[in-house]
Amino acid sequence: MTGSKANTGLFDPAKSRDQEFKEKSTAAVRPKDASTLIIVRRDEGAPKILMGKRAAGHKFMPNKFVFPGGRVDPADSRIKVDKSLRAPVEKRLLNKMRGTPSQARAKGMALAAIRETFEETGLVIGKPTQEIRKTKSPEWQAYFNEGVTPNLTPMDFILRAITPPYRTRRFDTRFFMMEADHIQGDLHDTGRASGELLELHWLTVTDARDLDLPNITRVVLDEIEERLTLNKAQASKRAVPFVHFRPSGPIRETL
Repeated sequence: MTGSKANTGLFDPAKSRDQEFKEKSTAAVRPKDASTLIIVRRDEGAPKILMGKRAAGHKFMPNKFVFPGGRVDPADSRIKVDKSLRAPVEKRLLNKMRGTPSQARAKGMALAAIRETFEETGLVIGKPTQEIRKTKSPEWQAYFNEGVTPNLTPMDFILRAITPPYRTRRFDTRFFMMEADHIQGDLHDTGRASGELLELHWLTVTDARDLDLPNITRVVLDEIEERLTLNKAQASKRAVPFVHFRPSGPIRETL
């Protein structure tokens, strides 16, 4: 990532702590795997991305505008896909993975992004199929009932971030990105959304920066803006930023 704006907000510990402060009596929290999906549409001039506002009742980042996403569920790694992740994407997901790295976990992270997007926005991302799919997971069964199967090949892994240790809720989040062409149906049909995200909008990166955002989301927007200038070959070779924290402060590495 080029330029100084990529560091804006993220490396201001005081500003970051204002968003969710860890009480002194609270023990350190182990981060949970989570996934987020950035969907890009290019049919109306400047590229636009889908964002929504977290409900006020959320304990983690209430009232902030974010991308669809959430915690990885055990069922995610067991779901059969139509097409797998591209090799470079899977390799970066496995790099520095906490615990025991595995292809199943990498697949599960990508699938979690698709499932959470379906739950939070009602948008169906996948490949149409005549196959009747059955699963014990009610969330995935609702997805399969739409007549689709997951296709992970179009997904790019663009950033990883672990919530700072002073937060009461922590996530090890992988941010994925893909084109809106893979949405089945109307891009504005959010009638099946769960209500976890409010005020869903397709926004340019410039417009998104004017919203009330978590610090890490501003960093992700910078990465999106850079990637939107690249062709597919250039994007596939681009290193993935990895933001995490040590006692001395925030650390930015690449995968």
